[in-house]
Amino acid sequence: MARPKIIPLLLAGGSGTRLWPVSRDAMPKQFLPLVGERSTYQQALARVSSPALFAPPIVMTASDFRFFARSQAEALGIDATVVLEPMRRDSGPAIAAGAALARRRDPDAVVLAIAADHVILDQELFEATCAAGLEAAVAGHIVTFGIAPSAPKTSYGYIRRGAPLGPAGVAAVDAFVEKPDAATAARYVADGYLWNSGNFLFGAETLLAELGRFEPEMARAVEGAVEEAAPDLGFVRLNAEAFGRAPQKSIDYAVMERTDKAAVVEGRFRWSDIGSWDAVFDIAPRDDAGNVTSGPVATMDAEGCVIHAEDRLTVALGVKDLVVVTTPDAVLVLPRDRAEDVKPLVARLKAERRNEATEHRLCHRPWGHYDSLDRGARYQVKRIVVSPGAQLSLQRHYHRAEHWVVVRGTAEVTTGDNNAIVHENESVFIPIGAVHRLANPGKIPLELIEVQTGSYLGEDDIVRLDDVYRRD
Repeated sequence: MARPKIIPLLLAGGSGTRLWPVSRDAMPKQFLPLVGERSTYQQALARVSSPALFAPPIVMTASDFRFFARSQAEALGIDATVVLEPMRRDSGPAIAAGAALARRRDPDAVVLAIAADHVILDQELFEATCAAGLEAAVAGHIVTFGIAPSAPKTSYGYIRRGAPLGPAGVAAVDAFVEKPDAATAARYVADGYLWNSGNFLFGAETLLAELGRFEPEMARAVEGAVEEAAPDLGFVRLNAEAFGRAPQKSIDYAVMERTDKAAVVEGRFRWSDIGSWDAVFDIAPRDDAGNVTSGPVATMDAEGCVIHAEDRLTVALGVKDLVVVTTPDAVLVLPRDRAEDVKPLVARLKAERRNEATEHRLCHRPWGHYDSLDRGARYQVKRIVVSPGAQLSLQRHYHRAEHWVVVRGTAEVTTGDNNAIVHENESVFIPIGAVHRLANPGKIPLELIEVQTGSYLGEDDIVRLDDVYRRD
């Protein structure tokens, strides 16, 4: 009998606030190149792209991230089924919905559920681990990936192995244990415990049957959400009413800690959940002084630092064991051993209604992006880039006028009943209240400078009359 191909299920809907200010709610860490030139989502897609072992992937993400998920997959030439969760319900409903969709594709589907924001090195070891776990999954086990610890970490949960099962490296799960203190973590490592990576391999039918046994309400809600799912611009949108009835619970609490089918396969590949800046330090390459740097960075007499710069020269001199992160609108400096405290810091910034807590100055849209360069009491200056062939919504503003100057490419501008082509070094004026649309009919990105003037300049002063991306 031929070995079945594994259907990868990528979970790509999280926010990752502990990597602020790079990762924010509007653009989370899985779509950013934190380690290497590709985003961790793209690295995950590439990791499960071998046609000998894997089938085309299913991606679970939030509606706000759908265009990132599709465009970054297309950039790799990967045809992914992108499924939109109407709201966050933790990993239990997300994995269950993905399993139900995989079962529709193949009644005997075997699914590999992985986090899109994890980093895994050593591709051959990863594939060998998947192959070992596949035999156990086909035999009816729900297999979790346990990682051989490199140190007694207190930021990970652990797995205590039980009796060996058939395939080499696979064992029954004797217990899942929560994140320990330092002394307990050291004992766990000495006793052969594994880190719990939160990645799973299972038969879709097995997982859904166990979910129905332990969480029947969740199982019914997910079944309804998948049954009533609808296509939307090439995405699969789960039914919101049904999905909203699913209890918010992780797959660990919903199934893994209750089932007698849990197994663990040991992975000896290098792995990190990139959950904090300290985790970036652990997994990324270092220079001769032990620093992890990215972007325009210079150091002198600096040791053991993580220094991440996005757009400006960032220099560290005479410092040790720091995290320094600079973005266009925020700077973070902290001792590396306080990296876990970034999450409560961001919560405080959100409570203070700081826009920087959730949104970047550079804002991505389905048609391209814009960067807010300057702002005053009655004006705002933006740099707008529209992708070739893309267009903004047909819209109007009640409180602001807009002046556009084309600096690269060609713009097609609709103003009321007038349609005009605007070339480089030409400008156009959009009066308050005028119905208008901006499009790029060309083959290269359209770049323009927008000057807004008026009594109110908020993004909610946009009345969309027609939108090809079906946004509210």
